[in-house]
Amino acid sequence: MTTDLLGSLKTYLTKLSDGEKTPQEVAAAINSWARESADSLKAKIHEEVEAAALKLGFVKREEFDRLVARVDALAPAKKAAPAKKAAPAKKAAPAKKAAPKKKSGAKK
Repeated sequence: MTTDLLGSLKTYLTKLSDGEKTPQEVAAAINSWARESADSLKAKIHEEVEAAALKLGFVKREEFDRLVARVDALAPAKKAAPAKKAAPAKKAAPAKKAAPKKKSGAKK
């Protein structure tokens, strides 16, 4: 089957008018051709989108999810490693002397 829509239609109309094909056969053939063309177009679009995304440095969601799972698998291993001893606590600063009480300004 040709990939050209007008050429395909012309061929089928000729076969239809010559009585070689019934209208149902022509409709089925055109429907099949349309499905094949759609699948081919989807594949080409998918390839172009992937190439453009790769060129821009994007990653697929599945790749990102696999990376997140891998990091999560490594994270517990780091937590299980022996923890460093805590630094000795600083000595408390000596308590300040209580401030002297203010004298009231009233005279006796």
